[in-house]
Amino acid sequence: MQLPLKMGCAEALVKILEIEGVKFIFGHPGEQILPFYHALSASTIEHVLMRHEQGAAHAADGYARASFNPGVCVASAGPGALNLVMGVATAYIDSVPLLVITGDVPGNLIGTNVFQEVDVTAVFKPITIGSHHINDAKQALHKIKNALNTLKNGKTGPIHLNFPRDVLQEEVDISTVKAIIDKKMPKPETNWKDLDHAMEIFRESQRPLILVGGGVLWAHACSEVREFAEKHQIPVVSTYPARGVVPEDHPLSLGMIGIRGTEAANYAGEHADSILALGCRFSERTLTGIGNGQIVHVNLDKDVLRGEVTIQGDVSEFLGKIKHIITKNTKKWLLTLQKYPKIHYIKTDYQEVPILPQRAIKEIMDATLNSLIINDAGSHTTWVTLLRHVNEPSSLIFSGGFGPMGYGVPAAIGASLARPDKRVVVVVGDGGFQMTTQELSTISELNLPVLICVINNYSLGIIRQWQDLYYGGPYQVELENPDFLKLGQAYGLEAERVDSPNDVYRTIRAVLKLNKPVLIDILVDKNANIPLPR
Repeated sequence: MQLPLKMGCAEALVKILEIEGVKFIFGHPGEQILPFYHALSASTIEHVLMRHEQGAAHAADGYARASFNPGVCVASAGPGALNLVMGVATAYIDSVPLLVITGDVPGNLIGTNVFQEVDVTAVFKPITIGSHHINDAKQALHKIKNALNTLKNGKTGPIHLNFPRDVLQEEVDISTVKAIIDKKMPKPETNWKDLDHAMEIFRESQRPLILVGGGVLWAHACSEVREFAEKHQIPVVSTYPARGVVPEDHPLSLGMIGIRGTEAANYAGEHADSILALGCRFSERTLTGIGNGQIVHVNLDKDVLRGEVTIQGDVSEFLGKIKHIITKNTKKWLLTLQKYPKIHYIKTDYQEVPILPQRAIKEIMDATLNSLIINDAGSHTTWVTLLRHVNEPSSLIFSGGFGPMGYGVPAAIGASLARPDKRVVVVVGDGGFQMTTQELSTISELNLPVLICVINNYSLGIIRQWQDLYYGGPYQVELENPDFLKLGQAYGLEAERVDSPNDVYRTIRAVLKLNKPVLIDILVDKNANIPLPR
């Protein structure tokens, strides 16, 4: 029997995704992306049906952060594609590698204002590291191959590919598909001109400091960072995404730097004479903890490099090049840093009813020491940040740079699939929870062992606090919530309600043994405030 000489573009795209190791795609189907879904139905890749496209992007983001590998999300034209925007922007701000696939109306109709037509390529351009409209099948295959190579080996962030339906249906020669699959991909752009200068800085440094960012995770360089720090006895601070790269109970770890950073980390950042910044972008939140020390900045993304001494290169490769340098004795510097606390001392032993949120969060943290925590956006976020000790990379995940409400529940789906060895625990406010509650259906359908802790104060707590402080009182922040127990049960989850101290810990320890989806509605004081940043 003669083998076919051609295959559909959509089928070839799926084949490339399979070969590149993609295991899950998070999406929601629609008319213009149906050829891709037809090809996907015969694939070894598992499609995860999300109930909203925003959830698909957040789930792919959670998968990427938990697995250190690119996430993939897919949607159809127009409304479907635009619903991805929130999640794609979230991933862009935090440089999370996502492949974002959208369908579009056939090419001959583009520009004629037909049903569900919108220029999604232009919409995605400012929130991706590349947004490409595809014109033919051969270009489609080249673009997806190049995108996956970039996401795995180069600058990270979302890459968007927009496929008109007729392109997905186009046939392409098998020989062309094979040539593209076998194509040798270029290495990412690098620049090592400042390497000798960087090494000289650290040879002479009396008070060196290592600052790790999320790029260390994507470079798979956590062990190299720890080995380098231990060999040269250099203290380490981290940005939020990189918490746990060096365990926070490690003698050399000072915790997070910047806003909400520890006293030890911020003292070190302000008094270090040299800072080796690995895979970070120096956000305004990090810069609050940085003094006048000479910075050596290493990042594959040249657009974020800052300072006089910069290395555009892979973190792991850089550490391999400098690991044998001879550095000065840092014993005096380390002894000085021991005078400053590495943890936040927060009073949590309150017995009041309703529960104060810091007491509730402390009990959640104590009950879930070995779990992977997904932190949503809201007043609870600060308490989790201050009270969680992170000893494993990506065991505390938060959409830090953009901070959308509603991130937690869908991100937990991706994280749970990425880490089936872990219990995944979502900490979310009642406001953020209601923005993506539909994804409880996906959690229930897949029977994922996700525990959702709703910190319920019947309000948008952090906004109420700012209004009290600066705008004369609250306005439009009180919430008439549904019965979250009935809501969870309607979706097929076990559901419990807790309204007194000590019961939070006991309830969580009990439900964790169930190894199934659970929702806990935790009633807390609606008038409690978070501490203001210092």
